[in-house]
Formats: sequence, C-alpha cells, structure tokens
Amino acid sequence: MDRDLLIGVVGTCGTGKSELVSRLRDDGYRVRHIAQEHSFAPKMWQVISNPDLLIYLDVSYPETLKRKRFRWTESEFQEQLHRLRHARENADIMINTDPLSPEEVFQAILTGIEEFLNSKG
Repeated sequence: MDRDLLIGVVGTCGTGKSELVSRLRDDGYRVRHIAQEHSFAPKMWQVISNPDLLIYLDVSYPETLKRKRFRWTESEFQEQLHRLRHARENADIMINTDPLSPEEVFQAILTGIEEFLNSKG
C-alpha cells in the first residue's frame, strides 16, 4: 500500500467523514477531511487539498437526522449536496454509508483504496 498517497474525504454532514478520517490516519494514511459541503466554491476540494484519491461519502437526509440528531431542513441538506456536486462527479471512490457501520465503511474504503492503487499500475 502506498501510504504517501494523499486522500481527500468529502460528504454532507452526518456521513461519517470524521470517523473515517480518524481511522485512516490511525492506519497510517495521509488524509484530509475536506469541508466542501460548507463552501460555495465548487472546486475548493482541489484547491486546498488536490488529493491523489478523492472519497465521497453519501448518506440520506433521514439517516443524518438519526445519526447526529441534526435540526436542519431537507433544503439545507440539498444545498450541501449541491455544493458537493463537483466533488461527487470527480470522486474516485463513492460509498453510500446509510446501511453501513463505521467499521464496514472503513473496510469498504480500504478495499476501494487497494483497487484504486491496482488500477494505477
């Protein structure tokens, strides 16, 4: 595994980004938690990080309410999705975290990283 690979992680609030970033760091990866969902600049993820591999974590609005007990509206959630559209279109790995535990997300990402590296030769 290439531990020098710079990994960026994006997604709406409540997807599990913080947990994933922490686990990847603990496992020795260089990783950036990119708060793209709060930026009006569609390419912010490229400008501040320009990762070698971009991970997009997806989640449904109802699941965010369960996970974090957010008091936000669906339109606020949709706005975050809108802000993330460029990152989503350019993600190397995309995972819907709704049905997954943090451990399952982590394992799926490790598999995705391995497949990404193998595809690069």
